[in-house]
Amino acid sequence: MTVATIEAVSQADGVQVRLSGDWTLVTLPPPISGLELRLCDLAAGNAYWDLQAIERMDSAGAILLWRSWGRQWPASLAVSRAHRSLLERVEAIRADVEPERPSASWAWIRLLGDGTLAAIDHLAAMLALIGQMLLDVAHLCVHPGDIPWREFSANLYKSGAQALPVTALIGFLIGIVLSYLSALQLATFGADVFIVNLLGISIVRELGPVLVAVLVAGRSGSAMTAQIGVMRVTEEIDALATMGVSRSLRLVLPKVLALALAMPLLVIWCSAAGIVGGMVAAKLQMDLSFGFFIDTLPKVVPVANVWIGLGKGAVFGVLIALIACHFGLRVKPNTESLSSRTTTSVVTSITVAILVDAVFAVLTRGVGLP
Repeated sequence: MTVATIEAVSQADGVQVRLSGDWTLVTLPPPISGLELRLCDLAAGNAYWDLQAIERMDSAGAILLWRSWGRQWPASLAVSRAHRSLLERVEAIRADVEPERPSASWAWIRLLGDGTLAAIDHLAAMLALIGQMLLDVAHLCVHPGDIPWREFSANLYKSGAQALPVTALIGFLIGIVLSYLSALQLATFGADVFIVNLLGISIVRELGPVLVAVLVAGRSGSAMTAQIGVMRVTEEIDALATMGVSRSLRLVLPKVLALALAMPLLVIWCSAAGIVGGMVAAKLQMDLSFGFFIDTLPKVVPVANVWIGLGKGAVFGVLIALIACHFGLRVKPNTESLSSRTTTSVVTSITVAILVDAVFAVLTRGVGLP
């Protein structure tokens, strides 16, 4: 390999530039920026370019010369047929042109259109995932021996059993705070005994399911997205497809079923912890006995509220698992995509849970009220 060299000879009618050696990425003398600057200075004048002494040239050398010439052929050029063909291929490469930005008055229309198309794409992929999951359920009904019990139990343990401490702590603290703040207002009107109604309805019907949904979306949902995303990055999902293993049967379905079963139980657990916290705060703040609280609670909180909370938990569990798996499967093989998809999964899960809770509130506004 011969290092690329430049010889410039001044003549009466201009400069004769003679290039020799190997003009490849390996043999170009560093720094390449300095070499390009010298070539640009030579191209700025009336130069005659002689490239016939170049022994080898790759795309890096051809691109360097083409950029030095201002992306156009020089007026005087002597070059071999093979090297001219390489330069012509470089000429055919179009430079990256920044797309024209719409005017400010139309920017919001394009933003709205892009958002709508992205939402439709995600919705279509989600529907396809749900359809595949239903097909997997039908397959398991016919072939019960293929039920992934190990994956189901592992997800049930991670999403349910390991979430018990944090959900109990959050529920207990929320119950204390809600009871303390409510007691200050109720004491003003002499309605201390109604704190049982307030705590029972709010925690069992609303706060319990929503708090658990937020906690599970941030804890288990992000873990599911990250797990499937890492499998995408490491090409483990492609390996499963090569071995003929259904990714939806082994990855998606166990997570959805496990979270659908674990969420209602976590809702009951968190609601119970919240009521205990509220009962303790009511005892300390208002001297309301535990016996009165426990005796009054079933009378003022109909059992329909418990079923509404359980129903919300099951729906939230299915939605959170589906959203987590959906964004996990859309991770591209790079770490940046993994982090962004995990964040999007958590934000989307929490947003959808709150929207679905609002729908539940409208549909069940006349159910479970004393």
